[in-house]
This record gives sequence, structure tokens and C-alpha cells, in this order.
Amino acid sequence: MAHEDQPKDGWVERFLQHLAGDRGASAYTRRNYEHALRDFQDWHRSEGHDTPGWDQLRRDDFRAYLRFLGRHHLSRAAIQLRFSALRTFFRFLIRNGLMASSPIKNLSLPKPGKRLPRFLTKEQMESLLAAPAKLLSASGQPSNAERLLCRRDIAILETFYSCGLRVSELCGLTAQDIDWGDRLVRVRGKGRKERLVPIGEPALTAVRNYWALLPHAPVGESPVFCAGAGKSGAVGPRQVQLRLKKYLAMAELEPGLTPHKLRHSYATHLLDAGADLRSVQELLGHAHLVTTQAYTHLTTERLKRAYDQAHPRA
Repeated sequence: MAHEDQPKDGWVERFLQHLAGDRGASAYTRRNYEHALRDFQDWHRSEGHDTPGWDQLRRDDFRAYLRFLGRHHLSRAAIQLRFSALRTFFRFLIRNGLMASSPIKNLSLPKPGKRLPRFLTKEQMESLLAAPAKLLSASGQPSNAERLLCRRDIAILETFYSCGLRVSELCGLTAQDIDWGDRLVRVRGKGRKERLVPIGEPALTAVRNYWALLPHAPVGESPVFCAGAGKSGAVGPRQVQLRLKKYLAMAELEPGLTPHKLRHSYATHLLDAGADLRSVQELLGHAHLVTTQAYTHLTTERLKRAYDQAHPRA
């Protein structure tokens, strides 16, 4: 739905400011929540109503909206996302005294399908980590800019896999976040929560090799990973995604895999090697253990397959 002609809504604007300021939500989350609220307002007007007075809405309005979304074949995950935004918005309105209770409280939504996270095997991960160096050697006489980008990408991939970061966390790393002596990285995660994550020597070596090609090694609040040769700003998530796509193709892996799948790989490989669930939860920066438990299903499925293939009485 288009939102261009939609008038500004004071409560929505305040909510978006609250997400950015008080909750430290990412730009991605703010965009999704804004789209969800604007889409509901568009639907409400298309039904012949005025722009909704949020405190005047009733549960039947949202039941009708839910039926509308279902008729348009939205996935269960997309419906869940819209109502998650609405639920958070109504909590904000209640805290600010506009209303006493939420009209979508206890509203039954379609249950999301159980989707296991996709991940790369250890062998596939090794192939991916080697891809930037292969690109460099295939270039024959690479320019300084090409050499710098490949060295940066090696460091990015090694850091992703070594630390299990979200792409926004990786792009937000600054020089002062790396504790070289204790081999730790300070990570600013969702909701401005900070955590310390171990970083392996291969990743630290890759960062050193990359920095050695820069005119000056980053210090203080300078980004660990720059956008490119001669650029002082941090690399962005979209740029990371595009470079990853190139290396996945080189490694003959599915090019549609996202940076988040490297995080899945990190978590799965830790659990496969015997790491306990609580520790992995802390390393990933998950607020709830149930989020981390999705990865245990992966290791369980792998064990079942191994059992079925190897046990004579399976």
C-alpha cells in the first residue's frame, strides 16, 4: 500500500521517535513498524472510515483487518509482524495514558510455521571464508583499491563467523570496541544493550592485515570496517549483503543466503561442539532463551539423520 498522501499522525510520529530514542531500535525495525501502522491506516480508510482514532478502535476492527490480510494471502510471518507492531504501539499508547487496554489483547492470530534456521556446514563456511582471497588472486594485478576491499571482506567474514554478530552490529563496530589483549569485542545490540563477545585469532589477524593497507589504522570511534578506499564512513548493511552474494557464488553456495545465516552457522557450530544453551544465548545477545532454542532443533535433526543412517536398528 502507498502511504505518500497519508496525513501525519501525531501518535505514530511520537511512537517512532520513542523507538529510535528510548528503545534504540534499528532503522530496519522502525521502518517495518511504521509500514505496519500506515498499512493499517490505509486499510481503515479503504473501508470507508476516517483515519483511525486509535482509542476508538475495537477488537472487531482488528478481526476484520485480520480477515482482509488472510484474503490477500499474506504469509503467517507477515501477519505476525504487522500485529507485533500494532501490539507494541498500543502498549505505548497505554503507557502514555491514551487508553486503558489494548483492543488486540488476546486476539487469536495464525500460528507461524516452524521454520528451522538455515546455516552453512563447517566445510561450506571454510569455502566462503576463502572466497575473497581467491577473488584477489584471480585478479592478476589487482589495484590497491581492489586489494583493500578484498582484505576488508576477509576481515568482515572472519569477524562474522568468529563473533556471531548481526549485520548492524558488525557495521557499527568501532576501533575502541576491540580489546586486542583479552581478545574480546564490545557489541552494541538491540535496544542499545551491550555485550562482550570473544573474537578468535584468525579474525584479529584478518583485521590487522586489512588495517595495514589503510593510510592510518582506525582509532577511537572510527569504524573497524570502512565503506571503501578513501572513504572514512562505516560499511553499510546493503554493501555487506552485495559483497557476500558475490563470495557465495564464488564458493558455489546459494547466493540468496543473508549475513544473518552466518550468525545461524556460528550458533549451530557452537552447539554442535557442546556449548551450553545459556552461553550461546549470551553470545548472541538474545533477550529470551526460547529464541536460542531454535538452534537446538538443528542439532537434534542432524543427530537424528546420523542415527538413521548409521544405527543397524534405527
